Amino acid sequence: MSDTKKNRSTVDIYGQQYVIVGTESNSHIRLIASMVDDKMREISSANPSLDINKLAVLTAVNAVNDYIKMKDRVEMLEAEIKRIKD
Repeated sequence: MSDTKKNRSTVDIYGQQYVIVGTESNSHIRLIASMVDDKMREISSANPSLDINKLAVLTAVNAVNDYIKMKDRVEMLEAEIKRIKD
């Protein structure tokens, strides 16, 4: 059994309440929920006819796209640092 402390936070995302359980701090969980809520509202304002399921999927697609771009950038910077050191 893991000794890692789990935090439980109730958050509001796009008008719905969710209980999020994780090892991150409550403030971190609330920050992530707020960012998801903001992105959903941004996408919804540009596409008001989207139903909630499509809106959620587009929000996830945007989040993964941002993640991949940042991951690629980090890998590029790490390679540059390694090249400079060598």
